[in-house]
Amino acid sequence: MGVRLVVVDDHRLLAEALAAALQVRGHRVLAIGSPGSSAPELVAQRRPDVCLLGVARPGSQGAFAGVRRLRQERPEVAVVVLAPVDDLRGVANAFAAGAAGYVRSDERIEVVDRSITRARAGEAAVAVEVLQAAFDWLLHPVREPDDEALRLLGSLTRREVQVLARIAEGQDTHQIAAGMGIAPSTARTHVQRVLMKLGARTRLEAAAVADRTGLLARLTRE
Repeated sequence: MGVRLVVVDDHRLLAEALAAALQVRGHRVLAIGSPGSSAPELVAQRRPDVCLLGVARPGSQGAFAGVRRLRQERPEVAVVVLAPVDDLRGVANAFAAGAAGYVRSDERIEVVDRSITRARAGEAAVAVEVLQAAFDWLLHPVREPDDEALRLLGSLTRREVQVLARIAEGQDTHQIAAGMGIAPSTARTHVQRVLMKLGARTRLEAAAVADRTGLLARLTRE
């Protein structure tokens, strides 16, 4: 018998593709959601057995707030996280938040299928090697250096990161607005928030802070 599912991912096309593949395999998809923050509302409305939740950046702050909320409000629903495993903190944090399973985002649909079924049965739905690596990380954590660029990057929203990159290129408010397809007033608000978060008084100073801390180099890799 198939599992009643809600599939949520920030990438709508990916969520729809996953839902279609899982329906072919006999599961009943009750709803598809995007972004991931909509998971608690969808689960409350549809009452599935399992919520398959895509998380693009499992190592980021608050990545599993939705999982924690689901476990508090709907403890009967098993949450299976679909995410990268390059940051083992993400795996550990997912289970600490109450996830019933953790599956690599590039796994075959057969593995996702089995994980959903196992989570519905109350079993831990995670590959042994992933779980072992997470346990090793918890037991022997690697101390990371204080990284000001990483701290600053974590304080910015995705839109603000885009705005900062354009500020560093010397674009004015109207160029930023045109390039991002937003109103000049909205661009101006984003610029002010970027300056505030970087502790800068001017755009030139913000660009200098981004360059000095190495944040500018990180922006080119985002």
